[in-house]
Amino acid sequence: MKKLTIIIITLISFQLSAQSIISGKVFNSKQEPIEGANIYLEGTYDGSTSGEDGAFSFKTSETGTQTLVVSFLSYEPFTMVGDISFMKDITVKLKDDVSTLDAVVLSAGTFSAGDNSKVNALKPLDVVTTASALGDFVGALQTLPGTTTVAEDGRLFVRGGDANETQIFIDGIRVFTPYSPTTNNAPTRGRYSPFLFDGITFSTGGYSAEFGQALSSVLLLNTIDEPDQEKTDIGIMSLGATLGNTQKWDKSSLSVNASYINLAPYNAIFKNRNDWIKPFETASGEAVFRKKTNSGLFKLYGAFDATNFELTQEDINNPEGAYFKLNNNNFYLNGSYQGTLNDTWSFFSGLSYTHAKNNLNIIESHINNAENSLHTKLKFKNRISNRFKLYFGAEYFATHFDETYQDETIDKVNYGYNNNIAAAYAEADIFISEKLAFKTGLRGEYSQLFKDFTIAPRMSLAYKTTDKSQVSLAYGNFYQNPSSNILKFNQDLKAENTSHYIFNYQYNADRKIFRAEAYYKTYNNLVKYDTDFTSFDSNYNSNGNGFARGFDLFWRDSKTIKNFDYWLSYSFLDTERDYQNYLTKAKPNFANTHNLSLVGKYWIDKWRSQVGMSYAYASGRTYTNPNEVGFLNEKTKSFNSMSLNWAYLISPQKILYASVNNVLGFKNVNGYQYANSPDVNGNFNRRALQPATDQFFFVGFFWTISEDKKSNQLDNL
Repeated sequence: MKKLTIIIITLISFQLSAQSIISGKVFNSKQEPIEGANIYLEGTYDGSTSGEDGAFSFKTSETGTQTLVVSFLSYEPFTMVGDISFMKDITVKLKDDVSTLDAVVLSAGTFSAGDNSKVNALKPLDVVTTASALGDFVGALQTLPGTTTVAEDGRLFVRGGDANETQIFIDGIRVFTPYSPTTNNAPTRGRYSPFLFDGITFSTGGYSAEFGQALSSVLLLNTIDEPDQEKTDIGIMSLGATLGNTQKWDKSSLSVNASYINLAPYNAIFKNRNDWIKPFETASGEAVFRKKTNSGLFKLYGAFDATNFELTQEDINNPEGAYFKLNNNNFYLNGSYQGTLNDTWSFFSGLSYTHAKNNLNIIESHINNAENSLHTKLKFKNRISNRFKLYFGAEYFATHFDETYQDETIDKVNYGYNNNIAAAYAEADIFISEKLAFKTGLRGEYSQLFKDFTIAPRMSLAYKTTDKSQVSLAYGNFYQNPSSNILKFNQDLKAENTSHYIFNYQYNADRKIFRAEAYYKTYNNLVKYDTDFTSFDSNYNSNGNGFARGFDLFWRDSKTIKNFDYWLSYSFLDTERDYQNYLTKAKPNFANTHNLSLVGKYWIDKWRSQVGMSYAYASGRTYTNPNEVGFLNEKTKSFNSMSLNWAYLISPQKILYASVNNVLGFKNVNGYQYANSPDVNGNFNRRALQPATDQFFFVGFFWTISEDKKSNQLDNL
């Protein structure tokens, strides 16, 4: 028994003498000790926590090469691989975890909306709850700074760029014909319903190298990944009707929307400046199918619409008026898959196809055109660490455009073009610390049409000045081939080019956000021609140029006043261009020097109602008065419009909604049309280009049928 006791004591002593002590201290980047950090040897139960002074110490019987791990909330884990004998009195410095919510955000030139966005200037539901937007995402974005009020057009004009310079993407894939067709002096609308989207990113400049063929701006729309429940939405409106349904299964879901709009009843009640032969009519439908897999998500989005109308518009040079008739069919299909390859690699692949067909009659001219466009894309992301993320990919754009023209003097003529572009890009996000980050990228494009290769660098940097504010810088070079109204007549040109320089300050507190942004843009290789309109006989070149500079301000507050959400935006723009048929460099007629927008929404419990107001102001736009010397030598009067809306909750799932645009009836003038020849006194007579109606009224009833018997379309109104 005595011998056994001696053996046990000897073994215990040997075991104790074989144990090693691991010790050290844990600090943050400011050399401050971290208390409560978790320290352990990977794959063992041996470990400890740091004390008030950051010190730690523990014993282990492990030997040889081991992995020491030190972790603490809001810091990146620290690992040390080596022999146990060297893990004494070590100093561990933990780095801030840049993936935390209060880390710096690369946001110069970008407004984001969605649950995954760290900074929300605009929410997805704002698209349809803003009084002046009329349920159009473009209308809602026009309340943000950087956009220009061109009331008779309806498309996005951004920071001195015309509407063709803004491109729209759905789930990262290009939309080639995003707007419904229209006639002169009548604003268009976006084709796609906002009800199927839950994320919006609007870049007014300096955007990622992933996106190309856009000189001024990109608008990214993301469809809903997963609906919350099965439901049916019914809408009966003064302009038509809508019907939507969502079905859910174990790993898949399907959402379908259909709508029919006819302005005939509205035009019969309210006076209109146009002589409608067949009022605007459109039928549309769209659907999103989603399928989850073990490692990703597949989406298939499709949309179709058919539009027709016929009218005669007042024309100072034609006593009988200008006749216009249009039939349009548009189909868009978008498929994408995003998934993970392993813990650090993920990928995205997608394809879109567009078929658009127009049949137009303009006075005595007959025009038929068809566009078939394809966009395919593949990109990869490698999350090397929280501090370094690498992106790269390739894409291909293909457009085939055909058009025929004939009138009383010209037999049928066929013309068109093929515009094929191959592109590749690489980009990296590098987070130096929680406060400092930058993005750098490079995009290359080859145009088969021009047989030319372009290189476009992009860079941005952000520094967090306080817990609630940051400053950002961005630079980018951008290329875009001319639009179809140019390329269909001439292809011996160059890609248009611009450079962006942006400085941004942003303050983001609890439900409050302030942004101030200054920018400067230069334009080169803009297309010029020597006729009033593009035609076969025009002489074309790529010698145009221009600049745009200014600043934008934005403030949103949904906290100060209970149940009240409002935002205010202001933009100052100074720009000149020498392009198209301009005689000299001048301020283009789509540019306003000053743009101001105020939007407010208030929920009234006693009335079970949400009331909204929006006001828009824009200074006058240039036009050429032939009775005076000069080009684009005068300006219109300022634009003013105040709009109101009211949503009344009849029951949890039934809503009565009403809105009126320009409730005060401002007599806005979009420009002037002058006679082709002077009168007997040598003066050119003119007429004001005014909206078809000074005000627009809308009434609708919306009913939701859902599983929870609580959901409604209030967020969609």
